[in-house]
Amino acid sequence: MPADDLRHAPMDARVHALLTQCRRIAVVGASPKAHRASNRVMAFLGRHGYETVAVNPGHERIDGVPCFPRLADVPGPVDMVDVFRRSERAGDIVDQAIALKDEKGIRGVWLQLGVIDHAAAERAAAAGLIVVMDRCPAIELPRLGLG
Repeated sequence: MPADDLRHAPMDARVHALLTQCRRIAVVGASPKAHRASNRVMAFLGRHGYETVAVNPGHERIDGVPCFPRLADVPGPVDMVDVFRRSERAGDIVDQAIALKDEKGIRGVWLQLGVIDHAAAERAAAAGLIVVMDRCPAIELPRLGLG
């Protein structure tokens, strides 16, 4: 199903599309601390065949994964942007993803559990991105029988 058709599809359809059609994921807010959810989810995605890149200023690598200061600094294409930032900061990351959509081939943005910004989600959908909000791929992959 084309991204335009998925922007307003039921959540499970959007989750399924991103998890099956996206292979390279930028994890914004990735942490080198093993107890942090972003670290565990990034490792989970890597174990399930996704290529991950971390976005967090001040680090060059996180658990062997390349890390870049900004989303714009990630070389090459990015299929999905996985946002581990507070809700009040998520809109800025979503706006960066919208701005880089064509340059990087971004298909969707995923706002993690507890990360909720309806206005940013609406902007992303209006720009043609698939949006998943307040969900975790480490939960959704097994729930949908995808991993």
